Amino acid sequence: MNKLILLLLIIVTPYIVSAQYDYSTKNKKAIKYYEEALSAFGRMDYFNAADLMQKAIKADKKFIEAHIVLSEIYMDNGNYRKAIDSYQNAIDIDPDFFPGIYFSLGQLEMVEQEFESAKKHLEKYLTYKDIKPISRSQAERKLESCKFAIHAVNNPVPFNPKNLGENINTEYNEYWPTLTADEQTLVFTRLIPKGLIDYGDDEQKPAEEDQEMLPGMSNVQEDFYISSKINDEWSMAVNAGKKINTAGNEGAQTITADGRTMYFTACNRVNGKGRCDIYRSEKVGNEWSQPENIGAPVNSAYWEAQPSISPDGRTLYFVSNRPGGMGQKDIWKSDRLADGTWTKPVNLGENINTPGEEQSPFIHYDNKTLYFSSDGLIGMGGFDLFKVTRNDDNSWTEPENLGYPINTVYDEVGLIVNARGDKAFFASDRLSNRGRDLFKFELYSEIRPNPVSYLKGKVFDDDTKNNLEANFELIHLDRDEIIMKAKSDKISGEFLVCIPSNNDYALNVSKEGYLFYSDNFSLEGIHEISDPFLKDVALKPIKQGQKVVLRNIFYDTDSYELLDKSITELNKLVDFLETNSTLRIEISGHTDNVGTTDYNLQLSENRAKSVVQYLTANGISSERLTYKGYGESQPIDTNETEEGRANNRRTEIKILGN
Repeated sequence: MNKLILLLLIIVTPYIVSAQYDYSTKNKKAIKYYEEALSAFGRMDYFNAADLMQKAIKADKKFIEAHIVLSEIYMDNGNYRKAIDSYQNAIDIDPDFFPGIYFSLGQLEMVEQEFESAKKHLEKYLTYKDIKPISRSQAERKLESCKFAIHAVNNPVPFNPKNLGENINTEYNEYWPTLTADEQTLVFTRLIPKGLIDYGDDEQKPAEEDQEMLPGMSNVQEDFYISSKINDEWSMAVNAGKKINTAGNEGAQTITADGRTMYFTACNRVNGKGRCDIYRSEKVGNEWSQPENIGAPVNSAYWEAQPSISPDGRTLYFVSNRPGGMGQKDIWKSDRLADGTWTKPVNLGENINTPGEEQSPFIHYDNKTLYFSSDGLIGMGGFDLFKVTRNDDNSWTEPENLGYPINTVYDEVGLIVNARGDKAFFASDRLSNRGRDLFKFELYSEIRPNPVSYLKGKVFDDDTKNNLEANFELIHLDRDEIIMKAKSDKISGEFLVCIPSNNDYALNVSKEGYLFYSDNFSLEGIHEISDPFLKDVALKPIKQGQKVVLRNIFYDTDSYELLDKSITELNKLVDFLETNSTLRIEISGHTDNVGTTDYNLQLSENRAKSVVQYLTANGISSERLTYKGYGESQPIDTNETEEGRANNRRTEIKILGN
């Protein structure tokens, strides 16, 4: 039953139909029709209930109780316009007969977007002195929402949604979109008739939660569908396959930035911890693995659903009704440890969670901006979409309502934003006559997250050219902090690593038995991401004569003193030498051709010496180290451009042997 209807029936009906209540009419015919109507209403026979109540009113037009209950019959049947008219008829008969009418009428008028009238009736309700504290509090918050709605409608935000097209949307309902950072893969949930897809013998009981949301539709199920972008168009969406889809319901999914790990919600499964749990599946090559329940402490005896995984795959945001929250359903988070286990979930706190419900968290690829839905924060009346940003101290900013007409009097739940931060994707039935479809729209600047670029390619063995599974770390150089972790696919070697804007980053790629690879991405001052970084990474097996450039060793111009942001790379080199404890290496210094040959030779040698001094100061034996300056004698790029000269100014390591 609709929340609004249930609340209004709780407020109004017990008073009106009380056995101890004396009717406002003495007309026996009107009372007879009225009581017969109440009986039909109790059986949910809305047609006869409305007909009988109208006969009661015809017998006595001043029969105020009949007008009030007729409103509730209309309301329960979804005819809000007639319900409003019947409430107004009751007020016209006696404005003070039952104060609760004004609260009910105001809420209905908000649903019908008659905000000025709703404001007047809510304010009238609050003038009565004998109101229960809980009802007064509810009315005050509803009045706040009404005032917000009036202002929002008078100050609309830019919003021009576009349907994603027939390759994505069908006559069935499509919702819960998720997108890879490169915007090349779209995963979503589709509600389809049971038996439309052959799932083999692995039958699952339909999710009770979804049957509640869709009464009378137990003959349907939720499955995941996937579409790829080809020539800037979405391909025909295909079922994600039997391993991940079952004869039961799978929904409310999230995927990692590279599209290779999915977390999703499933309810009432044999291996479930509670009513609804969160599951995990890995994509290896083109196949999804058999999903696994991620277990305690994320999943509990309560309800866990609607996961959103951070771009580094290390933090899971989700919704739960477990004890210790702020309201009915709250947003929580848990961190994934190196061994694959999860930390005890932490509530996101009262700045986000309310005594109402919070739903559909989405953490953006910048790993700082969170979008979510709430019916407990001031908004248009139902579930509204909000944005918050995590501060440096891990607190969150005040929630910002995304505005009208993105938010409406209906429930807005489930919005995601692309890595660039300029497009949002969501599901809606407001603009379609064929069910719920997926749409996208351009985000106006005030609610955009930080734009994020990405590095995409594959890792392979430099000698054999075989694809490799390797570890990736993206490190904030100013803070020496790992902000992203990932792995390349063990079959294809493919990888995707998100790179937020406005900072200087080091990328480290490593695998046992190979020299590590380093790269630098200086995105300071960049506010718009144009093109991603596309690069294949060749890892060199550890053997005599192999060289690798240390791209995150920095010096001031004409200086051999190491800059602070070199610490990240230097410590990676220390770790590498400790792991490979028998290696002997040469640190090689190189310059461009600016300046004299002798000067460049001396500068390059002093720079190489500085690196060796750091290594020995951090526990690496000097017997394993040597250094040499090559000046400008071994360029790897042209000296005719600034970019080429920058590449030639470098520090390398070379394997001398074991």
